[in-house]
Amino acid sequence: MNWNKTIVLAASLFAASFQVQAQDNLINALKANQNDNSKSGFTFTEVINLGNTSIKNQGSSGTCWSYSGNSFLESEMIRMGKKPVEISQIYTARNTYLDKARTYVRLHGGLSLGEGGQFHDVLNSFRKYGTMPQSAYTGLHYGTTRNNFGEMTSMLDAMLGAVVKGKTLTPNWEKAYTAAMDSYLGEVPEKFDYNGKSYTPRTFADQVIGINPDDYVGIASVTDHPYYSQFVLLIPDNWSFDRFYNVKMNDLTDIIDNALQKGYTVAWATDVSEKGFSWKNGVAYVPEKPFEEMTEQEKSTMFVGPKPELKVTAEERQKAFDNWQTTDDHGMHIVGLVKDQNGKEYYIVKNSWGTTNDYHGYLYATKEFVRYKTTSLMLHKDGLTKDLKAKINIK
Repeated sequence: MNWNKTIVLAASLFAASFQVQAQDNLINALKANQNDNSKSGFTFTEVINLGNTSIKNQGSSGTCWSYSGNSFLESEMIRMGKKPVEISQIYTARNTYLDKARTYVRLHGGLSLGEGGQFHDVLNSFRKYGTMPQSAYTGLHYGTTRNNFGEMTSMLDAMLGAVVKGKTLTPNWEKAYTAAMDSYLGEVPEKFDYNGKSYTPRTFADQVIGINPDDYVGIASVTDHPYYSQFVLLIPDNWSFDRFYNVKMNDLTDIIDNALQKGYTVAWATDVSEKGFSWKNGVAYVPEKPFEEMTEQEKSTMFVGPKPELKVTAEERQKAFDNWQTTDDHGMHIVGLVKDQNGKEYYIVKNSWGTTNDYHGYLYATKEFVRYKTTSLMLHKDGLTKDLKAKINIK
């Protein structure tokens, strides 16, 4: 027996199991960060609420980026005057997993695996493979009714671990990897019917969805690269090494505000593993006092009505990113703006964890939280101001 290979496979299985549990563990941890009487303390007045489709539930899968990225495209259809389609989130995800596997093998295993991704993965999959409606490819197979990727991810990651440890790369690994996804998610149909017409993923993407992937831009903010230039954002889920436009911290909310005012929604990647983020209560803010320094009374009322916030600097934001206090752990969809009873503005954020929180699947994030904890944004280039387009050289 090759004990080295056995150890590698065991380690791969453990890592994959840990990764697939991360999303569930995150949600469960956030459930503890809640107050039962929070909602009664807020009075939100709607300022902007752009068209968006129904709340979905990603289940036990790390596919938030695909759910929120495709929700964003569905809102783009609404903006363009089209009837929106529920896009198959799992079709996008499985295409991305295959491309990630190819890169992993090309780099001899020197790449982060797992189920995570970035919003540009949705566009890259759309560009390369097309797309299809959720009704044509649910990803629910062998009698399942809810995503549960634990066993599949363990299997896929172990396969890749064995592939990169082999002395010679066989021509069959990709076929075997695809067959494993087929067994868990179902085979992808070459053609399917939608509203009485036959489509391929390519023709459906072009004729029904009708977006141009090149019209969308990724935005991030770091202090260690020149502003208004492109750079590779070094986070594990940017496995494709895509480039982002670097803007100043305060530009992040200015960009979102301008986009919303012009009718464009925004895909938002952020860190939700924060004491100031409560999924159950549907509120995210930056507490003025560190949690460890709060009294028990202050902790118990963190989400009961509006609270004062810490004013964060760009240097503090960068420090939190560099020391891993800010992690890229969730993707959501910003669809509007509200004000609380004191006039403070919050973004309306659509999540993909079902409808079990106080706001039936939505939450309200303050601008300070967004400035502090955003890892990236994606939006249509026409949602940017003319001045910013000129600065980053976009026409």
